[in-house]
Amino acid sequence: MQFKHAPAAVSAMFDDPNLVSAAGLAPMLRLAQRSGLDRLSQSRLTVPTDKGANAGSKVMALVAGMLAGADSIDDMNLLRHGGMGRLFDRTYAPSTLGSFLREFRFGHVRQLDAVASRTLVNLASAAPLLQVRDGERVMVDLDDTIIEVHGYKKQGASFGYSGVRGLNALLATASTTSSAPVILGQRLRQGKTGSPKGAARIVGDVLATLRRMSTGSSVRPLLRADSAFYGHATVGTAITAGADVSVTVRMDPAVKTAIASIPDDIWETIEYPNAIRDEVTGRWISKAEVAEVPFVAFRSRKIAERVEGRLVVRRIPDLNPKQVEQPTLFDSYRHHAFFTTTDKQTMGTVAADKTHRGHAIIEQVHADLKAGPLAHLPSGVFTANSAWLVLAVIAFNLTRAAGLIADRGGRLARATTATIRRTLISVPARLARTARRIILHLPDAWPWQTAFDRLFTATHAPPPPAAAS
Repeated sequence: MQFKHAPAAVSAMFDDPNLVSAAGLAPMLRLAQRSGLDRLSQSRLTVPTDKGANAGSKVMALVAGMLAGADSIDDMNLLRHGGMGRLFDRTYAPSTLGSFLREFRFGHVRQLDAVASRTLVNLASAAPLLQVRDGERVMVDLDDTIIEVHGYKKQGASFGYSGVRGLNALLATASTTSSAPVILGQRLRQGKTGSPKGAARIVGDVLATLRRMSTGSSVRPLLRADSAFYGHATVGTAITAGADVSVTVRMDPAVKTAIASIPDDIWETIEYPNAIRDEVTGRWISKAEVAEVPFVAFRSRKIAERVEGRLVVRRIPDLNPKQVEQPTLFDSYRHHAFFTTTDKQTMGTVAADKTHRGHAIIEQVHADLKAGPLAHLPSGVFTANSAWLVLAVIAFNLTRAAGLIADRGGRLARATTATIRRTLISVPARLARTARRIILHLPDAWPWQTAFDRLFTATHAPPPPAAAS
């Protein structure tokens, strides 16, 4: 494609007060209102002083800015151009929204957590966020990630397990084979925080949220996590809350003894449809063997706190075996083991291994957030950044619901936030008024017009009639 005109024949002027660059915020904020975001924020947040006034409207403004692509407080100026003031009420200045966030304390962040979970439950009634087939489990994935920060004035920033200076965000997601992940819970922690700290609390919270979402599944959800979360607190909380677990284990003496007891003739060869990268060696592998053995986790604890299950082991030939005179099993193979409480009759060894490897889907959520609102943690105040994380999660779940409403059977149902923003939110429009109505004049031949129309119609439809008493 080439520019059509001579340079001297074209000029640019910022002088039209009726243009907006993100007309898709109209259906998105209607969806947020229908899910009760403004009402819940107004009633539950008790942020003090005049900076905490109109909490519902300020939360809506922050989420709207994130939906439009803001990744810092200054970017909230996106809400204050052209005809945005005619289309939306209370488009606050970035300084006002920044002052609001800096007034948060830990208790207010927990109040915002409650708003986020209740908003998600309401969204699930507006769109099928988790579509469950007969006999299918909902997969709950738990993992943390380091959000890199720069400068020395960020409260809580330090070097964590990745060697990167930043803050630690713990997330829990839910997904099925036909539904992209939604975020059930989140917590921002100091950068040096160990991964399992506070994990049991968030596991209990997210499984309670999942129950309230009424997915319709009669099968216990499955919590998947890596070896950092292999501990009695996390595993015990999940089982008490009615979930099964599939957690990678550390190669401690008890695990090595269990692996060594597996007979050679029960190892089953599996072929990967695509080669996968071994995280330790950096090599690509395409063949492995799996086997399992009964296993009791946490044997050092009281009998009532021990957990019975099975140890599923995947092994691959070590391409650089140790040069010893009499190599052992662990000199010839690399082993990856995980503990699961699922029933072997419903999930065999190969199926359990494949299901556990699906835990990597949560990395897509991390990448999605870091490509959007979490590109920066905008404040020097830790609790302000904690609130920013919760708001980013609310915006993420809103885009998931919008994609399903707009294109349930198409690619937008599983699209990233960036794709939803490009196709449904960042749609330019000219405002016109006639007969006390505002008309949005959108671009002709917009490629995603059908999806936009479907979302706009669904969010602007009158509410269903109240049931007769």
